[in-house]
Amino acid sequence: MIVRTAMRFEIITIFPGFFSGIFEHGIVRRAQAAGLVGIGVHDLRAFTHDRHRTVDDRPFGGGEGMVLKPEPLGEALQALEILPLHDRRENQILRSAQDDETESGTRVILLSAQGRRFTQQMARDMAKLERVVLICGRYEGVDERINEIYCDMELSIGDYVLSGGELAAAVVVDTVMRLVPGVLGNEASGEFESFGVADAEISSDEAGVPRSQHGAGGLLDYPHYTRPAEFGGLRAPEVLMNGDHQQIRRWRRQQQLRKTRKNRPDLLQGAALTDEDQRLLEAIASEDGE
Repeated sequence: MIVRTAMRFEIITIFPGFFSGIFEHGIVRRAQAAGLVGIGVHDLRAFTHDRHRTVDDRPFGGGEGMVLKPEPLGEALQALEILPLHDRRENQILRSAQDDETESGTRVILLSAQGRRFTQQMARDMAKLERVVLICGRYEGVDERINEIYCDMELSIGDYVLSGGELAAAVVVDTVMRLVPGVLGNEASGEFESFGVADAEISSDEAGVPRSQHGAGGLLDYPHYTRPAEFGGLRAPEVLMNGDHQQIRRWRRQQQLRKTRKNRPDLLQGAALTDEDQRLLEAIASEDGE
């Protein structure tokens, strides 16, 4: 039987040693120690039955590389008590018919370069679940039947190709678990940051902090400064040290817009910008000689 904490991640991989140190530091370590998050790493080779512990084979139809076989992955998922996707959906329909509003608490995710791009909004949705199962792809990929039979989602952390899904799994765990209630010392830290929640979802207010991050696909965070006031011949902006929270708030919003315009101009198209934001953008463009 699987012991569950407030939220649990299960990682299926052919390289379990990859995670031996990566989850033993910082917030991830503290979250596990507090029982807020549990992480299980499962060696795919433990679910093989030949003396070579074979997990891969040549692709049908020819081509480069090898493909992870379906049998070991299927056994690993069954050991984690994962039903086929069709059965899980039927169970969800039955619960809905019985007026049980509880959402299915498990998601099975295949980490793959062919997947949907991971976003902060996805991370927020996952943080509400009881369990996330991450299948680390390798070689040329995973037999597609595992995806079709078991997986709720195919996920990529970016538009590039990794050697395997292990790095992606670590990214997903870190991104999601910091949004689990109680993990961060200051809950507002998950709201007032790049790709933070929409205004209506912000549960707290802080002096000088813009209440406009507009969720995943929103604006980037503003730049931050700390002591000493002068470093390397550069002085921290005076506006941050004058105690005028209205000026600080406006400066920070302006810097959000400036940084987003410079580094991720694509995000401006989906952001809920106010008339004041538009005026600030026009002023920024004018300053840049555009």
